[in-house]
Amino acid sequence: MENPSNIADFSNTEGNKSRIWLKRTLLISIERTLKQVLEASQALWSKVTATGAQDIQANLLLGTKGLDLPQVKQKLETLSSRRTFEPLDPVPITDIQSFLKNESENAILQLIESTHQTTFNHIGNLHYSKMLEEWQEHKTNLMNSLLGYSKQIVDIPTRRETIVNETLFGTRSALDQEEMVYIRHFIEYNNAILQGLPRTNLLEKFASAAKELNNQKLSDMWKMLTFMCQLPPQGKSNVLEARAQPQVQEKMIQQALAYLELRYKEYMEVIVSGSLRSARRGGIPGTIPLVKGFINVRQIANEPGLDDEMVEGSPLWPLVFYCLRCGDIPAAIQCMKADPSKEELVAILEDLRDSPQRKVNMRAEMQLRSVYRRTIRSSPDPYKRAVYCLLGACDVHDDHRSICKTADDYLWLKLWQLREEEAEPVPDRICYSFLQNLVLEDYGEQYYKANEQPNVYFQLLVLTGQWESAIDFLIRVDKYRSHAVHMAIAIHETNLLALPASINAPLLVIDEADKAPMRRLNLLRLVLLYTRKFENSDPKEILHYFFALRNLPGKEEGHNAFATCVINHVMETKQYDIILGTLEVDKCRHPGLLDAFEGNSINVKSITESIARTAESHGLLEDAIKLYDLCGVLEKVLSLLNALLSQVLARSSNEPGSLRSRLVKMANEFYSRSAGESINCKAATFTTFKMLRNFVTFFDMYHFKEYNKALEVIMSERVIPMNVDEMEDRINNFKLLEDTISKNIPDILLAVMNIYYHQYQQIQGDIKNTSSSMLEDSNKSKHLSFIRERARLLTSFAGTIPYRMPGDTNSRLVQLEIRMT
Repeated sequence: MENPSNIADFSNTEGNKSRIWLKRTLLISIERTLKQVLEASQALWSKVTATGAQDIQANLLLGTKGLDLPQVKQKLETLSSRRTFEPLDPVPITDIQSFLKNESENAILQLIESTHQTTFNHIGNLHYSKMLEEWQEHKTNLMNSLLGYSKQIVDIPTRRETIVNETLFGTRSALDQEEMVYIRHFIEYNNAILQGLPRTNLLEKFASAAKELNNQKLSDMWKMLTFMCQLPPQGKSNVLEARAQPQVQEKMIQQALAYLELRYKEYMEVIVSGSLRSARRGGIPGTIPLVKGFINVRQIANEPGLDDEMVEGSPLWPLVFYCLRCGDIPAAIQCMKADPSKEELVAILEDLRDSPQRKVNMRAEMQLRSVYRRTIRSSPDPYKRAVYCLLGACDVHDDHRSICKTADDYLWLKLWQLREEEAEPVPDRICYSFLQNLVLEDYGEQYYKANEQPNVYFQLLVLTGQWESAIDFLIRVDKYRSHAVHMAIAIHETNLLALPASINAPLLVIDEADKAPMRRLNLLRLVLLYTRKFENSDPKEILHYFFALRNLPGKEEGHNAFATCVINHVMETKQYDIILGTLEVDKCRHPGLLDAFEGNSINVKSITESIARTAESHGLLEDAIKLYDLCGVLEKVLSLLNALLSQVLARSSNEPGSLRSRLVKMANEFYSRSAGESINCKAATFTTFKMLRNFVTFFDMYHFKEYNKALEVIMSERVIPMNVDEMEDRINNFKLLEDTISKNIPDILLAVMNIYYHQYQQIQGDIKNTSSSMLEDSNKSKHLSFIRERARLLTSFAGTIPYRMPGDTNSRLVQLEIRMT
């Protein structure tokens, strides 16, 4: 047994060695008891089992890379994005370095925050713009689904439909009473053009039609439009460019002023005649007594601020103002001459009277402006200020609301103050385009309460020369929609309506090349929208509305918009006979409604042929055949008829109304009309047509089991061999047949073979069932041999011709032949 001291020395020595080794390996020695090790193990186990299998795998994976997943997770949870970009806490100003650092970081954070907000707003705007763009595109697609391609959208409300007791071609008219009045006058106008009679003024005809409706507001609208369209002829050039010419604009201004002044004079006469006692007119005719009576009725002399100057008991300046309001400049001069101190104004008014443009000269205008700035502007008399503003175009932004209380008065005042447009805008001058933009854009429908009083807003647009915008507004008012359409047609007939370059444009077009705020109106789209409600019930009226589009270009080359609309209308309604006419058995053509418009760049035959081509392209081949026959394109008639007959040749169905019966009827009618006359088509096409007709007869007899007659028909066509000598000739002839014939050869062969088999069975049954002499039996046997020989010849022909038989045709032919052996 070893000495215990030696054991102790050994353990000490080994312990020193282990400590030295631990130091060398840089490991830290851990001293734990067994109980502590057990507790640590249990804690680790509970922690591992709590994290789950995925966390264990993640711990093992990240542990191999030197990462402690729980510690990393704990650090991530302590991070807060909320505090990342918050302003830093302030530091004492005495700590300069920390203060500067804090300020620079705060500036960076503020920049980041502002950039974030700007980006967010920009993305929001882009999102909204994209949604708006998609919605506009969706609306465009909705409109295009109705009327064809368009890049913009115009909202047209649904039109009310009224059925009246008007009958045409067996259908009830969808036109209401107002529309019937208009179309009656329009048809008279179109008939005069078609007959070569002198052209009347369509505006005046429609204005007289409007009077029949007993609507004073409507009559005033037509009267106003007639006034404004009394312009010099513009030709067929750019309408907006012509209307932008100074002389044309001046004429439009004068017409507007004349209408407003005439209307106000009529208004004054109504007021005075309604209060004769207060007016004290004395029965004297003329403008001055009328104005005096109006002043007395309205008690204008009692208004505050008027000057003391009087003319025969009436205040001078109201008298002059209302004389000018009535458009009577000589009456204003007469009033002004009553005061000797007004010689300068009398001279200016006389110069104004003699001026064709109703404008004072530049020198007098400058003089009036100078006097106005020095003394008149501060005058309490509103009529005196208004007269100077009228004559000298002073203070153009003053609306004089105390005396100009209506839209008519305001417009009349501004029309007086208009001057020619300068290259650069002048602050104290207004031009025609400025007034137009003021009415349409700056004030617009909302300011004038257009929904409540549409006639007022329409009047402002018309009197400022914006007819396209006026009509676009009026068609959105249900009760005025039909009137707006006829106004557009009437203006177009005078060559004053601005039209877009493309017939596919939206209803109202803003062209960048045009001067603001002018618009262009798509008359074709307007007419199509209007006529849609009665397109099935009133074909004659539809054509007359389309005739208004005859001078517009069409979609196809060589066709105008009239032809384009007729083609689309006929294809949609299928009213071929009513519109295009019919062809009688004796080849006489019964005219349709379209024939009334022949001439004037309208060719009925060309339109009919275009409709036939359209029907053919749409797969309406029966309609195309009928239309090609109507316009005399016989090559297309026969080629289409051959193609269709070849598809139904072998069908057994021959019921009335079936496709085969309809085609056979068409073929027979055409053949009967062309009998004995030369046909303007290819000889091969007509030969194929005759063969197909005979094959129709063959199959009819075959299905009715008239086999002998069927064989006679097929023998006459010389397409299959009846004996060996004909084999080579029939094979050579087969190569010359049209496809419409050759693709029916298999059905013909099967039909003929079935006939042979039926004859064979019939003769064979006669031999078995009847007792006859040897000679008769010999003849029948020879007949059976003859039939078998023909059947064999038929099978040989089927296998020899250069044509791939469909399906089991050859096997069926062989089986039938074998049954006859």
